[in-house]
Amino acid sequence: MSIDALTPAEGWGVLHLFCRIRPSGADRQAIGAAVKAASDGDHQVVTFSVMGHKADLGFLAVGPDWLRLRRFQTGLQRAGLEIVSSYVSLTELSEYTRGMPEDHLRARLYPKLPPAGKRAICFYPMSKRRGDKDNWYSLGFDERKRLMMDHGKSGRRFAGRVVQLVTGSTGLDDHEWGVTLFGVHPDDLKDTVYSMRFDEASALFAEFGPFYAGVIGSVDEVATEVGLEW
Repeated sequence: MSIDALTPAEGWGVLHLFCRIRPSGADRQAIGAAVKAASDGDHQVVTFSVMGHKADLGFLAVGPDWLRLRRFQTGLQRAGLEIVSSYVSLTELSEYTRGMPEDHLRARLYPKLPPAGKRAICFYPMSKRRGDKDNWYSLGFDERKRLMMDHGKSGRRFAGRVVQLVTGSTGLDDHEWGVTLFGVHPDDLKDTVYSMRFDEASALFAEFGPFYAGVIGSVDEVATEVGLEW
């Protein structure tokens, strides 16, 4: 039975999957086949080995069809991977991007991944605080825009070292945004997040979820790194 694609009116779907190899093992070739099937046309998959205990390997799948992204998830599970964490979001244009160049806006909605020369990756979700004292959503638009413009200036200091992908997840997952950073070196990621936390927008209003960090590679490279045999 054929099921029609389910696509956003604007932008693409984004699915982060963090996986662990089951005790019974996983099928390296089946993982590769799932990635290949999910990488057709506008759909892209970034594969990476995950540092630390939270997962063994990760996948960032981006594309217009939510159903294809879901089938990719199913393919990985059938290949013997246990999904231990995930994040669902959409590429988007924020309300503060009005007036930006068209090529900049298109890159936000329709990114080309992964950025060349940037093998270090980290992901974290975040939200804006709604506290009794510091409530982002009680601020007027002009004040919020000023804070975000200052925040953006801090990020541009890392141009060439880090590429940032911010995706929206309000109503789709537990936080309001997912942030994926691609760096030349691992410390580029650390320096960026550390420096930008001193901005007023982050210092007063940002709340962060768990961080995942790893090394980008081809499916075969990542499979070898996590110990999967042919």
